[in-house]
Amino acid sequence: MEGGSSRAPWDLACLMLGYVGIYLCRKNFAVAVPMLQKSFGASRAQIGLIETYATIAYATGKLFWGPTIDRLGGRPCFLAALLGVAVFSSGSIIATTLPMLGFCYTANRFFGAGGWGGMVKQVPDWFAPKRLPLAMACLSLSFVFGGVCALLLAGQIASLSGENWHAVMGYPALMLGVIILICAWRLPKPQKKTAETGAAKTGWKLNTFIELAKIPQFWFVCLLSFFLTINRETFNVWTVDFLRTEGGRHLSSRVAALMSTPFDAAGAAGILLLGWVLGRLSPTGRNRLLFCMLTTLALLIYMLPTLSGGPLPVLMVAIGLVGFLSYGPYSLLAGILSVEICGKKSVATVAGLVDASGYLAGIVAGYFFGRILDHGGYRLGFHLLGFTTFIAALICLGLYRKKPSV
Repeated sequence: MEGGSSRAPWDLACLMLGYVGIYLCRKNFAVAVPMLQKSFGASRAQIGLIETYATIAYATGKLFWGPTIDRLGGRPCFLAALLGVAVFSSGSIIATTLPMLGFCYTANRFFGAGGWGGMVKQVPDWFAPKRLPLAMACLSLSFVFGGVCALLLAGQIASLSGENWHAVMGYPALMLGVIILICAWRLPKPQKKTAETGAAKTGWKLNTFIELAKIPQFWFVCLLSFFLTINRETFNVWTVDFLRTEGGRHLSSRVAALMSTPFDAAGAAGILLLGWVLGRLSPTGRNRLLFCMLTTLALLIYMLPTLSGGPLPVLMVAIGLVGFLSYGPYSLLAGILSVEICGKKSVATVAGLVDASGYLAGIVAGYFFGRILDHGGYRLGFHLLGFTTFIAALICLGLYRKKPSV
């Protein structure tokens, strides 16, 4: 399939569907947050601690799955990741305590960490180099659409179940089970020659880390991942609670979940637009564009507490703009930038390391951001988040020093 084939777009769509399934069992946690606080009488910091442990597991999973995928191949590892997510997500149905739920969600996230690497390992074999950036941009839409679908599904489940967090956290696994069957049937198996010799020729090796350490762009991308993941995970976990807090008690979880979808929906537009523009810019132009986008984003996040005092539709637009400006740069990190750094031979390892560096910082979005909210509210939280986003903007100025090559 090297150089592209007629079935490649459909295979790409199948991968996207699989990753959407992972998100159905991941972002539902954001909808369950207010229910968990009420059911267990827990503080935001206590609920955020679950997200912190889950993020640690996710980062650890990235380090494990990256080399494993480069050794064993993208297809089997992708299917294994989907199955693990489905099993532990369904375990939430029988959880009776916060620690039990935390274990299920943490294990869920560990297996989910293999999903992205399993996808990016397969895609370079399906598309010609000139079409690969657009294919990777489209692949990035899967976590955006997954976020929207997860919020809508979890919100509907919350409404039908009478705000039952067991249902919100566990029932999406049923849909993922169907998706697993579709992916197992549709995704192409590697050719026999590739299966026998792929690990020897293009797989992960021990000196991969040494080779990566010599590439400056790798470190810039890891730093960007560190700061941008704080941003993304904060909005993934806390947007529904933020809207319910600012909107008052009359605002249900279902409505708050619906109002938070502009973050992901507008993010999809940002991914496509940046992916289209990036290929038409010089390295210097790329640096300047990313700097301007993230500087604007930093100012917007800083102003969110002020905007929350106005009409809720205005706040929804602001959240959409945050998604538009943040998802584009974020989607580049473990996507086309990971391919550019070291080629497709170790793309899963590179993408795993980049994501892991980000999700180590994402721990802040769980417990520590919850602590900040408990002490200073969303005003203090978003002011600090705006500052970290501006640091990311400064890092972008040194991202490209020469013309990238795939």
